[in-house]
Amino acid sequence: MFSMPPAVQALILTNVIVFLAQGLSEGLTGALALWPVGSGVFAPWQLVTYAFLHGGFSHLLFNMFGLWMFGSDLERLWGSKRLLVFYFVSVLGAAAAQLVVAALGDATYPTVGASGGLFGILVGFAMMFPKRKIVPLIPPIPMPAPVFVALYGALELIFGVTGSFAGVAHFAHLGGLAAGWLLIRYWRGQAPFGRR
Repeated sequence: MFSMPPAVQALILTNVIVFLAQGLSEGLTGALALWPVGSGVFAPWQLVTYAFLHGGFSHLLFNMFGLWMFGSDLERLWGSKRLLVFYFVSVLGAAAAQLVVAALGDATYPTVGASGGLFGILVGFAMMFPKRKIVPLIPPIPMPAPVFVALYGALELIFGVTGSFAGVAHFAHLGGLAAGWLLIRYWRGQAPFGRR
């Protein structure tokens, strides 16, 4: 249960190392965070590097716990290479969604965190293990993984539209979820991609 396959282990270790480096170098976050395109400090590498930064220890802890909890089973099913492709496609989808929302809202603040990649992992877990039960902290009611992810996604959409929990990139989370969902649909040859 507590074993950690190599890709998940590498992702968690890299996130922890970068988090420690953030504490030693104030400029690291500014250079690697995802800035809006019109901010004057956007750079292409930020589409990936932002996902290795975190805003605090609890932010890091919850993301890495989720990555271990849900990503480990996906890696055992798919193998390391496919898990990494899936994770980074989700990270890119989250970045794209955040950049669009930032442009529409004329935002000038940066985005950090692996949450977009984690939301991709969550939807991947729900699609590959639809009969697995998940017990959230609130409410502590066992529910099938697809139900949990659908409710979580709906809450993120509501929070994003209403502006609840300022400072949380709700649409980045949804972008990661959507990218993961679309990639699995593509791999399966399902709509909107047609049969392969």
